[in-house]
Amino acid sequence: MITDFYKCSEHKVIIVGLDNAGKTTILYQFLAKEAVHTSPTVGSNVEEISVRKTRFLVWDIGGQESLRASWNSYYCDTEIVILVVDSTDRERLTLTREELHRMLAHEDLQSAAVLVLANKQDMKDSMTVAEISQCLTLSSITGHSWHIQACCALTGEGLSASLDRMKSHVLAG
Repeated sequence: MITDFYKCSEHKVIIVGLDNAGKTTILYQFLAKEAVHTSPTVGSNVEEISVRKTRFLVWDIGGQESLRASWNSYYCDTEIVILVVDSTDRERLTLTREELHRMLAHEDLQSAAVLVLANKQDMKDSMTVAEISQCLTLSSITGHSWHIQACCALTGEGLSASLDRMKSHVLAG
């Protein structure tokens, strides 16, 4: 019984998205509440983030094309998938959609919730949450709970709401 309590107290989250979407900046904004200088992630970064006594083990996985094939090795026991989208990268949004739907078809993610972070909302030419939602065909996702949140990794805007949503999901689950 005690083992079950400790097992449930930490929740696995993966942060995925194409290269240059802002995944690592978001991870460290969650952790340190400040923007940090990052370089392209080769492999992954992992950090523990606590939100009012709920602990998340967050894996930030590199998004370069050569690394995407290995994403599935991180899926086991994942409760929440955070997909970070560069809201200014219109050309690659179709690729993002393909990667998202491929991920969600994987058996290890059948019960995972999806949180889409529409990053770089501070940029003049960024797409709206509605545009991104439509391009990603989020309304067609019926086997997973999902939410899309506008954010800015550099300022942290929208990220505390994301953490609250993650906490609500694991407490409801």
